Amino acid sequence: MTETEKINLLIVDDQPANLLALESLLELPDVQIMKASSGNEALGIMLEHDVALTLMDVQMPEMDGFETAEVMRQSSRTRNIPIIFVTAINKDQNHIFKGYDAGAVDYMFKPLDPHILTSKVNVFLELHRNRKSIEKSAYELRNLVEGLQQANKKIIEQQRAVIEEERLKLLLQMAGATAHELNQPLMGLLGAIELIRLDRNNTQRLDSHLNRIEESGKKISIIVKKIQGMKFLETAYGDSGAGLSGDRDRKLAIVSVETSETDFSVIHDLLSKNLNVAVTRTDSIADTLTHIRQSFCDLMVIDYFLKDGNGLDLITQLNEIRPDIPVIMITGKGDEHIATLALQSGAYDYLTKERLTETSLTHAIQNALNKARMKKEAHQAMKKMAEMTIRDALTGLYNRRFFSEALDREMARAVRNRTDLVLCILDLDFFKQINDTLGHQAGDMVLSRLGRMLKDWIRQTDIPCRYGGEEFAVILTDTDIDHAVGVCERFRRMLAEDQFQYQEKSFQITISIGISSLINLEKPTSENIIQTADQALYQAKAAGRNRVMVHAPGDVKHG
Repeated sequence: MTETEKINLLIVDDQPANLLALESLLELPDVQIMKASSGNEALGIMLEHDVALTLMDVQMPEMDGFETAEVMRQSSRTRNIPIIFVTAINKDQNHIFKGYDAGAVDYMFKPLDPHILTSKVNVFLELHRNRKSIEKSAYELRNLVEGLQQANKKIIEQQRAVIEEERLKLLLQMAGATAHELNQPLMGLLGAIELIRLDRNNTQRLDSHLNRIEESGKKISIIVKKIQGMKFLETAYGDSGAGLSGDRDRKLAIVSVETSETDFSVIHDLLSKNLNVAVTRTDSIADTLTHIRQSFCDLMVIDYFLKDGNGLDLITQLNEIRPDIPVIMITGKGDEHIATLALQSGAYDYLTKERLTETSLTHAIQNALNKARMKKEAHQAMKKMAEMTIRDALTGLYNRRFFSEALDREMARAVRNRTDLVLCILDLDFFKQINDTLGHQAGDMVLSRLGRMLKDWIRQTDIPCRYGGEEFAVILTDTDIDHAVGVCERFRRMLAEDQFQYQEKSFQITISIGISSLINLEKPTSENIIQTADQALYQAKAAGRNRVMVHAPGDVKHG
């Protein structure tokens, strides 16, 4: 990776020793560490460079970390740069809240835990990489769209007698269509026109050519109707181009919870003007809950007065079973108190029947769907961030940090419940040879596949982790040593017999496994069970590899 491709990570501290310490902890191949000793210097760097993350000391002369953050938020260039505040003092809640109010995404206290620091930093670096990748894809997509638009424009300019230029451009924008969707009928139409010019004196052939024109015209008509039918979806779904289900071709499924037949007819007529909306009516809380358990629903329009309660009661129950469905409350009374309660309960919008129009209803649906989509995306992003802090990206297994926390937790539980716990440490034999002979991509393929095999091999209650490099660790809960040995032996044999394929090269790998159990430890601590499992693994390697060894009190024995 070249210098210009590196990700910029800015560390800000007025103490040179602290800067050097942070720099040594955060050295990564694709990261360019930039240092500043004051808030002013940091602001200058951020204005000149694309910074992915800032680690900033709170206590600095002239301008402290909070003041620097406030200045950052005033500039469009720097306001979106995430900040992790670092401090050795002021651990009280008010001080921490002040940091978050200033725009911090996290708050860490000195002395820093290297594993926690690197895990948190890696999350934001990965987010920056993803953002850059998305920006690159968006740029390439814009170029592709511009290319298609230019191609479409040339076709339109050449065939101005066939279809009006601005109308086709508008239809293409509304439908998201590309040139190939209209290409076949257009070419058939143009070809028939050309043949009419050649055969204008041949009546028999003219009939055939007119039939071709009629057939092409019908195809174009079908496409135009499809475009017109998608008009509402473009409005309701916003920029996403798809409904909450991701299927743009289906109709938008709306449930109207309405006791009045007359009022439902009004709502139905307003919505049914759009061809791609399917409106279903329910008239009670019970019927509505039954319906959503059996059928798909994009959005609900709820009346306040229902047969078996009110709209607020229904929203409360929906929040428990289907909080993902956006709700708009419509009532015959313009009561601000009801509107406030509805929005507080989780409704996305509130409309009164006396002011209900196609425009107001369409606008409310558009906003509700967009809010629901953003809420879903935010939830997925938070879930992804949480996963990134505990998962190894290559293998999909838990990472070293999670392993340490899980081992402490499971050891304490086993001691408390007086049950056994087994730790297995697995190491691939001669893994370096794979990297040296076939390349690191082949090595990554082996590690990734081994991760999947481990997840298939163990129980759901067990905890598989990537311990480091080509080493893996598995915590087997509520398991005795004999059962663990049998399971490890079966996995070892299965792996040894398996064929790995990379490009045109086929090869086999073996694994050595060291096992230790809680019940055989003199002192039941995480450090001891890791150390004894490591010793058993070392003995397995020394004895010739491709074998399972078990730690026993005072020695290590074969599995």
